[in-house]
Amino acid sequence: MQGEDPFDQGAGGILRQPKAVWATAGASVVAFMGIGLVDPILPSIAKGLEATPSQVSLLFTSYFLITAVAMLVTGFVSSRIGGRKTLLTGLALVVVFAALSGTSSSVAELVGFRAGWGLGNALFVSTALAVIVGAAAGGSSAAILLYESALGLGMACGPLLGALLGDASWRYPFFGTAALMAIGFICITAFLKEQPKPARKTSLLDPIKALGHGGLASVATSAFFYNYAFFTILAFTPFVLNMTPYKSGAVFFAWGLLLAVFSVLVAPRLQKRFGSLKVLGASLVLLAVDLVILGYGNHTAAIVCTIVSGAFIGMNNTVYTELALGVSDAPRPVASAGYNFVRWFAAAAAPYLAPKIEEWSDIHIPFVVAAIAAVVGAVVVWIRRTALTHEAEELEPEHATEDGVTVFAN
Repeated sequence: MQGEDPFDQGAGGILRQPKAVWATAGASVVAFMGIGLVDPILPSIAKGLEATPSQVSLLFTSYFLITAVAMLVTGFVSSRIGGRKTLLTGLALVVVFAALSGTSSSVAELVGFRAGWGLGNALFVSTALAVIVGAAAGGSSAAILLYESALGLGMACGPLLGALLGDASWRYPFFGTAALMAIGFICITAFLKEQPKPARKTSLLDPIKALGHGGLASVATSAFFYNYAFFTILAFTPFVLNMTPYKSGAVFFAWGLLLAVFSVLVAPRLQKRFGSLKVLGASLVLLAVDLVILGYGNHTAAIVCTIVSGAFIGMNNTVYTELALGVSDAPRPVASAGYNFVRWFAAAAAPYLAPKIEEWSDIHIPFVVAAIAAVVGAVVVWIRRTALTHEAEELEPEHATEDGVTVFAN
């Protein structure tokens, strides 16, 4: 975003933020930890509950399917009860359902509890971005990078926590997440004041209507195919690697570190030099190549490619977030809800389809399908590049306030 330097440690630098922003970002770290938490313990869960890989993968499917549908509800709820109460409601649901997940006696129970967890996470995560952007000092560049930092750190630490606690029992990571989210609940309660409610309440159909904008629809469509590739790696690779929780956790911790570094440090610099669309297109193609090598290489190559994929995923996450929030004139919470509504369906489909595709063919084909999905995402960006010209980094740096959230002025 021209005119803003998020790394400037003046009053609006990324590290100089109000306590409310840090409290929300800290809770966001734990929320994102919940996504990768089960990665290193998927084989252990399958063994402990006598389930197949495709059955265990439903943990992701139920979580993200509910998350996708809930995106239509988050704006409706937050515009009526306020961002703070929405965050606390989401946190409370995660605490309850994460704890219940640890008590599961069957895959069906665990899948059901993960669905409730997904509802809580949707309420929290979608609102957290709007709260951070609205409360942050120094404009949206620092706010979005802080949010992406929380995402990267959470995705890195989730598998590590899952490995450390899951080595004793696959149940412990769920109890650990519930405890951490309870701490997040206390921090939000203590430090975040209620923000002004928007002048106009959001309807359930507003996110769908927002997708009528060609640019936002293009970003969401491209992100749908990208997310299929992303979550094939996240949900299916642990079964391919077939490692102990500690080793699998170490692999995905390294993966998450690359995701964080490339999301926060590398992507903004590449965007500034080459432009968002070129960076996104190239990163998607490189991710596709990485997936093919992961699928056909030996065990060592699979480990290396899993870790390296974090770099491409980190860059993609940052660019997609900025495009989704800046490409249309819809209020940020509405644009975010519409965008996430579309892309999370792919996150729900990939964990279920990848093991099924392996059953129907062989272990290589799920990665080929994921690679094709990544390429399709890049093709959508290229074909729709004209509709994406009003991207976030090209908008004017002046800001206005719309519906209680800081937005760029066109």
